[in-house]
Amino acid sequence: MFKKFIDRPVLATVISIIIVVLGILGLTRLPVTRFPDISPPTVLVSGSYPGGNAQTVLRSVVTPLEEQINGVEDMSYIKSTASNDGTFSVTVVFKQGVNPDQAAVNVQNRVQQATPVLPTEVVRMGLTTSKQQNSMIMVFNIYTDDNTKYDEKFIQNYANINLVPQIKRIKGVGQAQIFGAKDYSMRVWLNPRKMASLGILPAEVTAAIADQSLESAPGKIGEESDALLEYVIRYKGKKNTPEEYENIVVKNDGTNVVRLKDVARVEFGSISYSGNNFSNGRNAVTMAIMQTSGSNANEIEIGIDNVLERYSKSFPPGLHVSKIISTKEKLDEATGQVKHTLIEAFILVFIVVFIFLQDFRSTLIPAIAVPVAIVGTFFFLLVLGFTINVLTLFALVLAIGIVVDDAIVVVEAVHSNMEGTTLTPKDATRKAMNDITGAVISITLVMCAVFIPIGFMSGSAGIFYKQFAYTMVIAIIISAVNALTLTPALSALFLKNHYTEDHEKGHKKTFGSRFSKAFNAGFNNMTNRYGKSLRFLAKNKWVSAILILAIICVVGWLVKSTTKSFVPMEDDGLFVYSVSMPP
Repeated sequence: MFKKFIDRPVLATVISIIIVVLGILGLTRLPVTRFPDISPPTVLVSGSYPGGNAQTVLRSVVTPLEEQINGVEDMSYIKSTASNDGTFSVTVVFKQGVNPDQAAVNVQNRVQQATPVLPTEVVRMGLTTSKQQNSMIMVFNIYTDDNTKYDEKFIQNYANINLVPQIKRIKGVGQAQIFGAKDYSMRVWLNPRKMASLGILPAEVTAAIADQSLESAPGKIGEESDALLEYVIRYKGKKNTPEEYENIVVKNDGTNVVRLKDVARVEFGSISYSGNNFSNGRNAVTMAIMQTSGSNANEIEIGIDNVLERYSKSFPPGLHVSKIISTKEKLDEATGQVKHTLIEAFILVFIVVFIFLQDFRSTLIPAIAVPVAIVGTFFFLLVLGFTINVLTLFALVLAIGIVVDDAIVVVEAVHSNMEGTTLTPKDATRKAMNDITGAVISITLVMCAVFIPIGFMSGSAGIFYKQFAYTMVIAIIISAVNALTLTPALSALFLKNHYTEDHEKGHKKTFGSRFSKAFNAGFNNMTNRYGKSLRFLAKNKWVSAILILAIICVVGWLVKSTTKSFVPMEDDGLFVYSVSMPP
């Protein structure tokens, strides 16, 4: 069957071109990550209880939410946090492989079931359900170079209005979180002594503000009457200035009117004063970006950089952006080194093949076949849902040395059949394929039998092994296909019978021929010495036994003494610490 490709080289070329085109398609669409995505899908439920401390929030909000969310489909575990500023979060972690969109829908349904038993203030403030990963892929500061010009409230609200909406539109962004709740708010500072003297409760103040500062639809006049004109009633809506809030009537007993300014101080401030942000002593806000499960961290950061670059041109004078944590920089460095290694490995293999085959035409065949196998692998990585990461690239580096063997086996077999004969390259290729087709297939099956079972490992470590092993298997299978289709076709076209040429034209002594002769002599000498050492070890078996024991001892010592970790320890160039002060 494979002889058809020798007679029809165009067919073999078309197959390889299709593989390369599909590989390029996969290469352009594959997400780029540092390591495979092993973090399980996570859904975050967050909100705030104004005025509540940590214990109150836990009892009245977090516990009812946990009771309803617990047991949601495919859930692994729940972890919750509550702070003394009234904020809380419930993180629901799901099993690996669960659809994050469906998980978010399931959690949202459970949250709706818990809403009736939650405090009214919590429901009014709103509960947010979002799917995201816990790790931050990017952190940056927006700061001022003059503290007297812009305060933290202005910077944060400027970022909330102009930057956050644009960043959230970027594909893959799970959350754009600004540390510190400095949103513009109308602050009402109650005076307990004045309230006690007038017999006013905080609930009365809250009710008065809610009744007299609201958005409503008053309706129309004259809609169902005989009047010629119909009037739409307009209502001023919520109050906007401290003076308007100060004039809110809190209590009216018919003789005395108590206004808000009589029992409280009203000012335009921020929603919370629980924290402050500074960048080298300058007023700033810090924004952290979390990604959704399965998204491309590299593309997310590129999109955010484009947004920041575009909007920084229209920043108010004195505002600047500085990047603190960048996943892209670490990712580019890690994958860039492996990419350089991949290119270097290909060049070294090309040089080694040329030195040993001593024929440029013969070297050109593996040089064409190897990129087809490597590039074609990316399409199947896309189909399997893998990413371009350190492990898959490292697997491709190792695969170069394996896939080149298939092409070399075919080329060497063709040369062997032409050596000392007058066979044409096409006839020699046919004869070679009769001899080695079974060997190529069997070698491929053996290699697959070694790597495929590794992919059945479970857990986070199993994901690492799976991506590495299956990348190797895919490259090996494509290499075998090339060895049975493209390589024979190229051998029949490119190779020449040097025995026939030497007899017809005479042997010419060139620098290449002299180098090849010297190299072959040196290599044969080394082979003879190696054979002598093997004969010595065969006669003196006790020496072999000692060497084997020594190797086993060294390997055992290395296994025991080598530091063990899930992933290699690397210096990220930063450190984060938390300081807890006494109450």
